[in-house]
Parts: sequence; structure tokens; C-alpha cells
Amino acid sequence: MWIHAPNISCTHGFSDRKGGISQGEFSSLNLGGTDDNEQSILQNRNFALNELGYSIQNLSFLKQVHGTKVNIAKKGQQEGDALVSKEKGLILAVSVADCYPILFHDIKNNVIGAAHAGWRGTVGKIAFEVVKEMENLGAHPSSIKIAIGQGICQKNFEVGDEVIAEFKEAGFPESIISGRTIDLVAANTFILKWANIPTKNIWSMNRCSFEDDFFSYRRDKGKTGRMWGVIAL
Repeated sequence: MWIHAPNISCTHGFSDRKGGISQGEFSSLNLGGTDDNEQSILQNRNFALNELGYSIQNLSFLKQVHGTKVNIAKKGQQEGDALVSKEKGLILAVSVADCYPILFHDIKNNVIGAAHAGWRGTVGKIAFEVVKEMENLGAHPSSIKIAIGQGICQKNFEVGDEVIAEFKEAGFPESIISGRTIDLVAANTFILKWANIPTKNIWSMNRCSFEDDFFSYRRDKGKTGRMWGVIAL
């Protein structure tokens, strides 16, 4: 149900697709989307959060728009693609199904963040924006630990020339591009280093959402479930 990062010590996790009640394409721990039964999604969310010792009443989540807006987290739903907080007891969640969930934790200054980083968020440097907003709450890049969860791996992420051009124009190194594919983990790692996050503070799961354990929008041609990356103080 939950995969944990070794470098983040507060409550957190990246969900897989196991342990829920959804059926068919959404089997079984579907935590979002619009095609599955609404009550199944709600029950799955309760199962998943209870497993971490949290209640859905303390959930902060997003209507995601593939942008770079970072919100100060509050209970309920906001529009944007990242959340930051220093409020204890609030659990931050981002939803993914090929895009990368990125979790942030400054253990010294008690600030957390969560970002939904698809290719549009990545090229817009959403991870850098999260670090900036965390700094506004008292965090320091040297003490922020980063965990990058599961997402579409480079071999499965073939894109058009216009997408490759956007990454080049945004200043990303040629090393993240191979033929018509882009390495989004390497791209986000580049952004985080640019934001002065030490390399030793960055951990990546290095697992692809095309694996059977996960939901994948591209693999399943749009009819699939959603996973979460969550973090709380």
C-alpha cells in the first residue's frame, strides 16, 4: 500500500495500487480520477490514510492543473500542483499516474512540501518553486531532504519535438534527452541542485509507473486509477 523513502523521517509514503476495493481497471487502491465509483475512491482514501495514522478530515489535496502554482496547505482542496506547510497534523497529498510525486522535508525547521511534477511542471521548474516557498516558511535548502517517487521512466516517455524543444529552451542539459525520450527524474534532480539542494539529500525510488504494481495513464490509455504521494509533520 505504501512505499517509504529512507531519507524522510516524518510520516510519508508513495502509494501503489494494492490494498483497496476498486475493481477492473481501477483495481484496487485507486485514490482518484473521475471514472471509478466515487464511494470506492473515498473508502480507499480512508483505508490508505488510516494505515498512516491519519484521518481524511486532516487532508490537504489539490485540483491539479499541470502548472507550477504552490499553495500554502490547508484542509480540503485547492487548485495548483504543489503544497507546503509547517502545520503539524495536516497531511499533504498529490495525485499521480505517470507524473512524479516529489516530497520535501526540512527536519531542522519543520517544513514540508509535496509536488506533482509531470513534464509541464518539470519544464516549469515546480520543484524550484516549492523550495522557494519552503524558504519563505523558514526552511533552508541545506536541510531539505527530497524523495522522488514512482513515475514514467525514460524508455517509456517518448515525446514530440516540441516537448524536447521546450526543455532545451528552459535550459535543461542535453544529458536528460536521448533520441525522443526524456528522463524526468534527471530533469527534476537538475532543478533541485539548481535550487541548492545537496545531492546527498535527494533520493529517488527509480521505479516506473508502467510496472504492474502501479497505475499508468499512458500504459492504460487513459482509463486507470491514481496514486498518491503524501507527507505530514
